[in-house]
Amino acid sequence: MSDTPPPEDGPAGERIAKVLARAGVASRREAERLIEQGRISVNGRVLTSPALKVTPADEIRFDDEALAAPPPTRLWRHHKPVGRLTTHADPEGRETVFDHLPEELGRVISVGRLDLNSEGLLLLTNDGALARALELPATGWKRRYRVRAYGDVKDAQLEALKNGITVEGVSYGPIEAQLDRRTGANVWLTMTLREGKNREIRNVMRALGLQVNRLMRTAYGPFQLGSLKEGDTEELELSVLRDQLGRLYPLDEAGYPAGKGAPASRAKRVTKPQASTQSGDALTEKPRRKTGSKSGWAKPKPAKNAAAHKQTPRKPAAKPGKGAGEASRTAKGGQTKAGSKGPGHAHRRRKP
Repeated sequence: MSDTPPPEDGPAGERIAKVLARAGVASRREAERLIEQGRISVNGRVLTSPALKVTPADEIRFDDEALAAPPPTRLWRHHKPVGRLTTHADPEGRETVFDHLPEELGRVISVGRLDLNSEGLLLLTNDGALARALELPATGWKRRYRVRAYGDVKDAQLEALKNGITVEGVSYGPIEAQLDRRTGANVWLTMTLREGKNREIRNVMRALGLQVNRLMRTAYGPFQLGSLKEGDTEELELSVLRDQLGRLYPLDEAGYPAGKGAPASRAKRVTKPQASTQSGDALTEKPRRKTGSKSGWAKPKPAKNAAAHKQTPRKPAAKPGKGAGEASRTAKGGQTKAGSKGPGHAHRRRKP
């Protein structure tokens, strides 16, 4: 099957294989095989061909189970040990990588493969479309390996690999190979390639007279094996994932492919949480301020805080027969304020 991606999806929907891949059911190529096997149905009709576009309104089922809405894209680094297959099921019952993954990962697929006797970095994702994008040679991501092989090789032979090589009718692209050291009857090499065809390094080394006895992948594009222990799995943070994928596979701030977002038809409504205050390790809801009293209930008593509720002293009542001005005498001489005369004082008329 060609590695050329199908035409871009139009407004009528997305290709069914692409939707299955985005939901993490399988890679796009494997999804097409599932369709050919009659394991996928749309709106109650079993498909026999992947030449179909679907929309969010269509009901898609895989092995008679409804297909869930695709989650945000996630990517993990896994240190694959020797002796485990990179497959979800083996007819011979041998151990697989997926048998030993943490359950909380859910269903994931691998980006490329490592054979039974190979070890090292294996990328895992819940997004089949991302897996396909990273696997394509056109992406140009380098895969780097540490190789131990029995035999000897000359620098000129390794240099010639930069032009590619054909082994038993299979053409392999340019390979960067560097001799690191010789230890007894073995040589250690660092090899970098961009295609990663089935058993590519082993076949190329055999053509040079070397027998590979240890093969470890140490990097896939910008992602490194580093100090990850054998058998361990570690998720990459979304910020790192967005930065490293860049324009190759742009993601929005929520982790969905740019322009896709969470499916509106199946997205849960998110309500804005109330303001909260933190006390110790527990979050307690911030009490709301009462704005009034309930009908039929007694009104709340005023606070007893004298400083907050200091009452203004009342003015002394005027004595009978005295005007209001009489009550406002000053300490000096007991005179009334200027311009204030009580009703008991007649105004004198000025002589003409």
